Amino acid sequence: MKRRDFITNGSMVISGTLLAKMTPAQIGGALMGETPQKGESLYQIFQNPADTYKPFVRWWWNGDKIQKEELARELRLLKAAGIGGVEINPIAFPDNNTDDMGIRSVEWLSDEWIDLLQFTFNEAKSLNITCDLIAGTGFPFGAEFLQDEERSQIVVIGVKKLAGPLNTEFSLFELMKEADPRITFPYTGRKMELLSVKLVPDPLNHIDEVKDISDQLKNDILSVSIPKGNYAVYTLIRAEGFERVIVGAPGGKGPVLNHLNEKAVNKYLNRITDTIQNKIGPLAPHLRSFFVDSMELEGANWNSDMRDEFKRRRGYDIYPYLPFVLFKIGGMGNSYYPDYTVDMGADFKKILFRMRYDWALTIAEIFTERFVHPFAKWCADHKIKSRAQAYGRGYFLLEGSFPIDIPECETWLKYGIGKDISEEDFMKYPWHLGQGNTMINKYVSSAAHLKDKKLISSEELTNTDMVFNESLEIFKIAGDQSTISGVTHPVFHGFNYSPPDAPFPGWIRWGGYFNEKNTIWPYLNLYNNYRTRLSALFQQATMFADIALLPPIPDMWGEFGAQNEPFPTLVYPKYQMLIWQAMHQNGNACDYVSEQVIKDSQIEKGGLKYGNRKYHTIFLIEVRGLHVAVAEKLHQFVSGGGRVFCIAAYPDHSPGWHEHEQKDKEVISWVNKMKQFPDRFIYVDKPEENYCGWFRALQERYKLTPYVKIAHARPYITQMRYQAEGSEIFFFTNSSDHHDYTLEAGFTKNVVAGKQAWLWDAETGERFKLQLVNNKLTMALGPAASLIVVFDKEKNGTGFQPIPLSGGATPVQPAGDWEVALQHYEGGIENTRMSTLKDLKDIPEYSHFGGTVRYKNTFEVDDPQKIQFLNLGKVYGISKVTINGKDAGTQWYGNRLYRIGNLLKQGTNTIEVEVTTVMLNYMKSLKDNHLAQAWTNVGRRDQPLQSLGLAGPVRLY
Repeated sequence: MKRRDFITNGSMVISGTLLAKMTPAQIGGALMGETPQKGESLYQIFQNPADTYKPFVRWWWNGDKIQKEELARELRLLKAAGIGGVEINPIAFPDNNTDDMGIRSVEWLSDEWIDLLQFTFNEAKSLNITCDLIAGTGFPFGAEFLQDEERSQIVVIGVKKLAGPLNTEFSLFELMKEADPRITFPYTGRKMELLSVKLVPDPLNHIDEVKDISDQLKNDILSVSIPKGNYAVYTLIRAEGFERVIVGAPGGKGPVLNHLNEKAVNKYLNRITDTIQNKIGPLAPHLRSFFVDSMELEGANWNSDMRDEFKRRRGYDIYPYLPFVLFKIGGMGNSYYPDYTVDMGADFKKILFRMRYDWALTIAEIFTERFVHPFAKWCADHKIKSRAQAYGRGYFLLEGSFPIDIPECETWLKYGIGKDISEEDFMKYPWHLGQGNTMINKYVSSAAHLKDKKLISSEELTNTDMVFNESLEIFKIAGDQSTISGVTHPVFHGFNYSPPDAPFPGWIRWGGYFNEKNTIWPYLNLYNNYRTRLSALFQQATMFADIALLPPIPDMWGEFGAQNEPFPTLVYPKYQMLIWQAMHQNGNACDYVSEQVIKDSQIEKGGLKYGNRKYHTIFLIEVRGLHVAVAEKLHQFVSGGGRVFCIAAYPDHSPGWHEHEQKDKEVISWVNKMKQFPDRFIYVDKPEENYCGWFRALQERYKLTPYVKIAHARPYITQMRYQAEGSEIFFFTNSSDHHDYTLEAGFTKNVVAGKQAWLWDAETGERFKLQLVNNKLTMALGPAASLIVVFDKEKNGTGFQPIPLSGGATPVQPAGDWEVALQHYEGGIENTRMSTLKDLKDIPEYSHFGGTVRYKNTFEVDDPQKIQFLNLGKVYGISKVTINGKDAGTQWYGNRLYRIGNLLKQGTNTIEVEVTTVMLNYMKSLKDNHLAQAWTNVGRRDQPLQSLGLAGPVRLY
């Protein structure tokens, strides 16, 4: 969709008048993220959305070097930019020798800090800005005041391989050093305890071959006699307080909390609320939610009762096998050194495969019971919402979000977004090149759908490698990908507390350079308005899905152990995300489900029903391990008329060790019974390539009818469908920054019947009638563009008139040289002329430019009625156009097409194009600015120069 008219600072701001007209209960609902526009139509909510739908920001209180005057200034700055809420996030002061200007830190939870927090609440309330507060500081939370069992614990292995015959000795220090986990953020005050030492043959085929030699440790020296052959000394070590809080602020540094200790969890959380509320009273009027960031526990897996709990839950003692179940771990608790352990026989590997699943399952259960549920209850007890990124090693991928009021995922900025990335390259890297949304997003949104939650948050535009290269276009592409994955509200990552007189470029912890000193800041409202309307619309509706996807989580846990989502060491199988994406690219929609969800579902009229969700088809993605109760429920589903597709594998066993022989037989029996329905229990091979085309072939062969049939499906074109009372809502996106595309979308009769099709413009709030031919919509969908198509009962309105990419007659082009004025970031203006428009990056004297470029030229028009449109060609930056001194609008992504017919005159006309560039190239040139260099020229942050300015060709037609 092409834009109408824009005014740079024309933000739709809801004033305090709205709150003045609301009751106290309504105000509370608004601050809690609920819909404050009751009684308004869906379109009215979309057209003039309330502040609660605006994007929020993660507001880093860098080093807690905070002062009232600056807190107030920054809140007003955010308000003016179209931000509706802040997540208050105390964090360590930035590295890179950032100048703190001698401003002292205020300790977290001190009386002074609480006074500043209350001041912030009051200022935010006066501006109708919503506040969230992170629980703790940094992540995962912890503090210096934690003691002994309250600190996170881990059991790890150390392996020393030896060849006998050999008599040798090891000191206890050597053994512990070998086992000491090589994590990213170790705590120096950790305590280590030797649990056992074993002599293990290499290879190992049976547990009886293992010899416990713990009693050979005397006076902290282990004497070992190695028989002839290959052996290894295995040590099992418990480390207490092994991890420190990542970037914790003063008062919240130190060891990480033991999240598997419920007493410690409650004590820590209550300390936060008790300390604050004893000074300022209840937090509920001030806070929408408490927030928990991603759970980067670096492999924490132990509590004092873990062995007993495992035996109680799983029916056997894992302790003798634990050294062989565990992997050697490194950064973020990820497994590494695949050859670190001894070789193991095939039968023994099968035993460990089952036990490793049981181990991961037990940790996830305890983590849920002792942290997730207590956190949610703590929030509810204080009448505050819970908001959490409920994933990472230790969570159930789906159920982890179930108790959370506002489940959150994350979307990143990375090089490759908007580009053509092959499926092979996409699957190589767990971060998924070319895509903003992470692998966890679809899990989080599916969990929300299953629990009928409409507010799905995302840590959005997280940026560690592209700082100063933030463009509104890449914001939009990544943000649209996030929306397609199910997100209905962004929390930008993030806004740095940074005094205006801090040495340039200011205090930067992480994230996009969301700062008033950024060249794009005056235009940020344009993107914020767009995202606000998307949030307002989709939070009123329910995302449609009638296909369920079951991923092979037990198989992954058994083979590789629990992963560190959203950036696991591996995604299993590696093509997993391509399945759901292919479905949406071809006009269907799906949710992830879990075995527990299937077990808790009802079978109704050939459908699997869970709450308000109902699925007619289930895809098992290389699922081999399946619990008996799930296999039985799937049989009920298939025999009742539902369909199950098994991708690349049939289920062939029950996960876990206890009584597995009998359970395996039962699973196989249920699978064989399902095979008696060959038209409804179907095996399909995974494709070698082209998952989009693969699913299209499945649709045609098995009559998987899409609700919208997309002709000429492409991986960069996708859609989703929402439903609100009386309305059908479709969102189409083009995630390419260079491909033009003509959308041909055929809608099913049940969508179209009795309704009018509308195009809703999320940038302006306008709507236009669409004309369908035989229920088919044909419309241009240019680079980075999106379409909202709504079917409802409204009949009256203006028809949509798209801007064509080109005209039938020969286009008019400016004839002379372009006058070019380059207004540099630091303030100087340089004038030049260009006979041919060119990317400034390719002109050596301007390759490191940053700022605003003004291009001026003239063109002749014989008959103004014959020229209606302007196409600027290729633009690298935000473009603002004036014709004969009159504003033609500002555009910030994709094809730059303008309506100019009413601005022309006969004879000579003047065109002026103002292009605002990204800052990156300029920042790379600042060789004496260590912060600029650290973010743009060093190591993995050595960023490539970016294209700049107006490259054209400019055409009028």
